[in-house]
Amino acid sequence: MSKICQVTKKKSMLGQNRSHAMNATKRKFSLNMQYHKFWLPEEKKRIKIRISAKGLRMINKFGIEEIYKKYIT
Repeated sequence: MSKICQVTKKKSMLGQNRSHAMNATKRKFSLNMQYHKFWLPEEKKRIKIRISAKGLRMINKFGIEEIYKKYIT
């Protein structure tokens, strides 16, 4: 499964490591991804989503019901 947040749609970035001599080697910037279970009271079911730390903060701010309607379904 790819590392894409289901709320923010963020994904890994590509970049370069730079040594002291300014040599460049390719690298990947990973997201802080986690699986998290949420309870939806209006549908009376539990959902499991793959979410980044930023997406988790959005859910804490706006609520799971609004985020679920707007981004996930």
